[in-house]
Amino acid sequence: YNPHVWLSVENAIKQVENIENKLIEYNSINKEKYSQNAQEYIEQLTNLDNKIHSELDNLENKNIVTFHEAFPYFAKEYGLNIVGVVQREAGSEPSAKELQKTIEKIKKLDVKAICVEPQYSTKAAETISKETNVKVYTLDPIVTEESKNSSYIDIMNKNLETLKEAFK
Repeated sequence: YNPHVWLSVENAIKQVENIENKLIEYNSINKEKYSQNAQEYIEQLTNLDNKIHSELDNLENKNIVTFHEAFPYFAKEYGLNIVGVVQREAGSEPSAKELQKTIEKIKKLDVKAICVEPQYSTKAAETISKETNVKVYTLDPIVTEESKNSSYIDIMNKNLETLKEAFK
């Protein structure tokens, strides 16, 4: 089970549709406004989805290591290959053996990026980076207060720019 469903833009669109339907169910008087707002936002999300696909779909090597298990929905939607994770459980440091396994995978599979998250320590990722010469990048899973002044679309666009930088 992975709760990070919103990191798939297709899933975010489904969430908007579900919210629209529930709002209408509970307050049908405002049905037109809910539908209008939902459709406008779905159009923005569809544009975002198309943009991400156009930037990432044709890349040959999309091997990455992520900080923890936040990005599988995103990876599946955009064809990224998560070859390993730094921390299996957020907040727990990997053992020396786990670090070594990750380092070996990175060297074997031509990994392009080690992706960390803004709310966690990057210490383990930096150690892996030093051993592999693979750069560390920050992807935001949109789960903390640090994201509160930005919209979902802004953060996802920033994540896209980060990935474009990592894959060039």
